[in-house]
Amino acid sequence: MALTLDGVKHDCRLTLGALAELEASLKTGTLIELVERFEGQQFSTRDVLAVIVAGLRGGGWSGGGQDLLSAEINGGPLEAARVAAELLVRAFALPEEAQT
Repeated sequence: MALTLDGVKHDCRLTLGALAELEASLKTGTLIELVERFEGQQFSTRDVLAVIVAGLRGGGWSGGGQDLLSAEINGGPLEAARVAAELLVRAFALPEEAQT
């Protein structure tokens, strides 16, 4: 999975470390509650930002949320939300489900 920021393609993945960082960054709730918000399409832009930052960092990016404030995301906010949702699906899918 990848996301293009300012014309540069970046790998995204939610490693165990990235998930731990994501959980620590959540203001309220747990990772399961975050997943439920995405499943119910009740997520906030803060949720999308937190997942995207964690995914980018899991992919080797060294930036943070502040760096995304002025970044141009190819596909805009809708693409960011789609990538965030897909990252969560992949992180919590059983191995055979993640390959489809």
